[in-house]
Amino acid sequence: METDYAPPQDPLEILHEDHEVIVAVKPEGLLSVPGKGEHLADCLLARVQVAFPQALLVHRLDRDTSGIMIFAATPYAQRHLGLQFEKRQVKKTYIARVAGEVAEPEGTIDLPLIVDWPNRPLQKVCHETGKPAVTDWKRLKVGDGESRMQLSPLTGRSHQLRVHMLALGHPILGDPLYAPDTAGQYPRMMLHAQELRLRHPDGGRGIRFFAKAPF
Repeated sequence: METDYAPPQDPLEILHEDHEVIVAVKPEGLLSVPGKGEHLADCLLARVQVAFPQALLVHRLDRDTSGIMIFAATPYAQRHLGLQFEKRQVKKTYIARVAGEVAEPEGTIDLPLIVDWPNRPLQKVCHETGKPAVTDWKRLKVGDGESRMQLSPLTGRSHQLRVHMLALGHPILGDPLYAPDTAGQYPRMMLHAQELRLRHPDGGRGIRFFAKAPF
């Protein structure tokens, strides 16, 4: 799957930049950080560092997910922001289109996750060895055999939203790993990191960044 890496060449979209933070929008299909090998070197971190050489990584998004990523402009900001993610103080909101019409208006998924070793990079629910993973969800719209969802992960496990939606019985449309039968029917995976709320490293005031879902 990694050999056919052909990331989009959209111009870099910067939402905000100051002396401590840089906020960019990652397009779908672009890695957050470099993969192994020269052919996987192109990533959002590398592109941001062309414009802002001081930029430092804080968190990641899956390659097939689009949306907001925040980078630190100083080592101090990297530590400050990293701690906010670690302590679950960052409020993240995603938009997803999922298979099937979700019956309930909202809910919470509390299912521990761990890597599915024989099938990595896939993750799976495991009540014995999984790490805690919690997602709040709201149904925004239903019709035509699908639902539009607002997803708020309270933890930051790998593939969390993708596995939790699958466990709910409503996998994310176009997901090549967890809903491969839908991958050919959609131009991309229908998951977008739309909003990020956190505290600015300089002074701690609340800041919010928003990038509307492109689907």
